[in-house]
Amino acid sequence: MLSTILSELKPSGTRLVAVSKTKPTESIMALYEEGQRIFGENRVQEIVPKHDTLPKDIEWHFIGRLQINKVKYIAPFIRCIHSVESLRLLEEIEKQAGKNDRVIDCLLQFHICDEATKIGMTIEEADLLLQSAALQAMGHVRIAGIMGMATFTDDVVQIRQEFKNLKGIFERLKNRYFQDSSTFREISMGMSGDYQIAIEEGSTLVRIGTLLFGKR
Repeated sequence: MLSTILSELKPSGTRLVAVSKTKPTESIMALYEEGQRIFGENRVQEIVPKHDTLPKDIEWHFIGRLQINKVKYIAPFIRCIHSVESLRLLEEIEKQAGKNDRVIDCLLQFHICDEATKIGMTIEEADLLLQSAALQAMGHVRIAGIMGMATFTDDVVQIRQEFKNLKGIFERLKNRYFQDSSTFREISMGMSGDYQIAIEEGSTLVRIGTLLFGKR
């Protein structure tokens, strides 16, 4: 399945984040041995021991809701945090990244679906964050793009529109705040059930777990 997904991603240049949450290290190593290097986790208590025991050239992405008091545990090694939805969280990432003399890529998470349980910023909240003096003073975080999750539905039209909306947010922010930045480039959208639509709508990172590891 890994080779099939990679062949679908290749024409667009979209990269695969293999979502390994709840899966044992043996399952991760099986994909690693096939060449996969980017893995995503959504719980700090899982990602830390996996990082400690698995090969150090794995690029770890945090894709779940991140509690402020747990940032310090992943700051020494995390490559990208997909779920930044407040200035307060970003300030803590800055603080902990600074302690580790690192720069951590961060994606702003937007609420684009009909499900109230999913987190994410509004465009107005993003504007306030991106215009803030606090962000301008930060030197250990890099706003590398945005993330969003579509509604869990079989309605392909709705999913496609939500992805179009997220791509529109990306273009708006790029034009307003990041015209001269080559590092603001990521649109993290698409999961096992909708990644093909996400690729068509401009995703640069798809987060796929079930298709690779089976149901949890």
